[in-house]
Amino acid sequence: MTPYLAHTSWIDGDHPDVAAKAAALAEGAASLEQVAQRCFEFVRDDIRHSWDYQSNPVTCRASDVLKHGTGYCYAKSHLLAALLRANGIPAALCYQRLAVGTEGPPYCLHGLNAVWLEPYGWYRIDARGNKPGVDARFAPPLEQLAFPIVAPDERDLPEIWAEPLQVVVDALTRHSTVQAVAENLPDVNLMPSIKPLADRAVWADAGIDKAA
Repeated sequence: MTPYLAHTSWIDGDHPDVAAKAAALAEGAASLEQVAQRCFEFVRDDIRHSWDYQSNPVTCRASDVLKHGTGYCYAKSHLLAALLRANGIPAALCYQRLAVGTEGPPYCLHGLNAVWLEPYGWYRIDARGNKPGVDARFAPPLEQLAFPIVAPDERDLPEIWAEPLQVVVDALTRHSTVQAVAENLPDVNLMPSIKPLADRAVWADAGIDKAA
């Protein structure tokens, strides 16, 4: 579990502000599961989704998401992972590939989290923020994410990542406005014969060596 508890450049749970917020959310909690739920609901409800609110600046690092109170789904997942790790709860990053419109193309990645909970194991949660038609919740063992997989080339990507994908970091750090990110949303190319993603060639566009 060591990688999923680590403080890193983008998931900086050791930043004083993030650590203080994590401690405040954990205060008086009866269990680690309750701490995880509090962290999830804080990020879901109190951090604005950048596109929903047309809220700049573009954020990526967890401490910046907390400071500015805004982030795309990816950035919100970085903050949630940082808060969970700061409380000693293993947390990972997960992705879905979703149609940007009703059926696609185009497609883009959607960022969410997995948290390790006893006795359930890895449990996925989606703190992107609720709105009409989106009702993500923390209700283990039931998984209630923001978006179902519907369109033909949409996917639940099975990997549990300790660090953000490089294509996600690039999208959030190379563009200075919410609109610019929306016009350059990160994606990965799928090989049609591979379900779920397992071949290193699938991830070439993401800059990931699956053999590493």
